[in-house]
Amino acid sequence: MRRSYERAALDVADLAPTPAAQFGAWLAEAVAAELPEPNAMTLATADGEGRPSARTVLLKAYDEQGFTFFTNLLSRKGQDLAQNPRAALLFPWVALERQVVVAGPVELVGREEVAAYFATRPHGSRLGAWASAQSSVVASREALEAEYAALAERWPEGTPVPVPDHWGGYRVVPETVEFWQGRPSRMHDRLRYRLEGAEWVVERLAP
Repeated sequence: MRRSYERAALDVADLAPTPAAQFGAWLAEAVAAELPEPNAMTLATADGEGRPSARTVLLKAYDEQGFTFFTNLLSRKGQDLAQNPRAALLFPWVALERQVVVAGPVELVGREEVAAYFATRPHGSRLGAWASAQSSVVASREALEAEYAALAERWPEGTPVPVPDHWGGYRVVPETVEFWQGRPSRMHDRLRYRLEGAEWVVERLAP
């Protein structure tokens, strides 16, 4: 299974001054192309012994400070980040023959920002944050649904649901951001922003 990538090219002259601005431009193109879940990203972490794990999560915010997502802090990813607060993100925009790779340290998002975002979630998703002890072993699907039903009775639709203490947000603070554009003959364009002091330098990587 192999195809030639011929949609576009990427040169240093094409790039925005900062990786956040460049990411915003590419994300807008992914949205305009109606890609499914354009803000979906693979989050790669490793525990204190270096054992890696990866999963797909949704980007909820980005700016010059970093890339933000929200999750259960006691989940496997949360435990990894408590032991080893570094991560990589991969945005796989395959239909556009593009990908973006972000790497850097991870910091917790402040509780005010967490609460503000939690309030925007659908009521059912807020209940789900309470119902699921994410990544832990459960007895059955029925047990999960029973816990959810009990919470739905406690906080019916229209009732404010508080933010669980075990739920929060992380911000990946980029040290490098690579923009990858597929090209014919596997001669892909790979341009990487790398933080050097307080400035971003751009490097071309071999494909």
